[in-house]
Amino acid sequence: MIAIVFTGGTISMRIDPAAGGAVPSLTGAKLIGLAPHIESIAALEVHEWATMPGAHLTVDQMWSLRGYIADLVARPDIDGVVVTQGTDTIEETSYLTHRSLITPKPIVFTGAMRTSEDLGWDGPSNLTDAVRVAASPDAVGSGVLVVFNSRIYTAGDVTKVHTYMLDAFDSPGLGPLGVLDDGRVLFRRQLPGEREALTPKNPATPVDIVYAYAGADGRLLDALRPEGRGVVVAALGRGNTPLAMYEAIKRWIADDKPVVITSRAARGRVGPTYGFPGGGRSLYAAGAIFAGARRPAQARLDLMLALGAGLGADELIAAFAH
Repeated sequence: MIAIVFTGGTISMRIDPAAGGAVPSLTGAKLIGLAPHIESIAALEVHEWATMPGAHLTVDQMWSLRGYIADLVARPDIDGVVVTQGTDTIEETSYLTHRSLITPKPIVFTGAMRTSEDLGWDGPSNLTDAVRVAASPDAVGSGVLVVFNSRIYTAGDVTKVHTYMLDAFDSPGLGPLGVLDDGRVLFRRQLPGEREALTPKNPATPVDIVYAYAGADGRLLDALRPEGRGVVVAALGRGNTPLAMYEAIKRWIADDKPVVITSRAARGRVGPTYGFPGGGRSLYAAGAIFAGARRPAQARLDLMLALGAGLGADELIAAFAH
């Protein structure tokens, strides 16, 4: 039995003349009826969780959805779960689930880049592919997956790389875990090692992301500091910031609030390489936490989970070490 949780997104959208654009409107039951041969793959159980655009999902709603998925995989009669969602935030919801829920049962996120009224609507084929993967014995133990355009990605490193094209998702520098070829599910690589779940009662908020750029100062960091539980800096290159941002980061650290350093670059790890003020070495010496290869949105979710779980300073460093 495969449970399909419908939450809305482009896969459910039609053009609304009054709104002047696409809005969620199709139900999950309707989508299943339009997906080719889907009911011949496995027995299906439909869950109409929401009909909303991905851009409207809040942290609380993502956490609620994660809890809903956890309840489903805990059932002995459920072999896997498929979630349809808007692509704007699918990498965040899937990553949140990936980092906070450990189960051998496949959990597969999918959606669409075209609405049901666009030429080349990819929703039905993506939904069918996602069910094929969730029902595949080869997907057992693969963690949370994202399936788009006949490719299978791990939620641990997938990201949206295009605003409109059908091949909008990728794992930069790594590629997909596998592909679907004429209905066959073919895995090409495996995930390294075991992962540990971060499972707080609730994620800690607010945690924001501040981007570095030429001439950036400390205004945004200073404005966020009074209420922020922590902050993620999308730094330049290897993990460097303009001098004024560096001074503002030190003020966060002086207030015993964690600062996590990532890069705005799409590929590579951050590290304490450069020794000038604002360079990675000076940020590390000041007490900033380096996020390895995590992208800014991933680091934000990990920080919210870790703070929600009550991790202290040394534990936070360890949580971001891999």
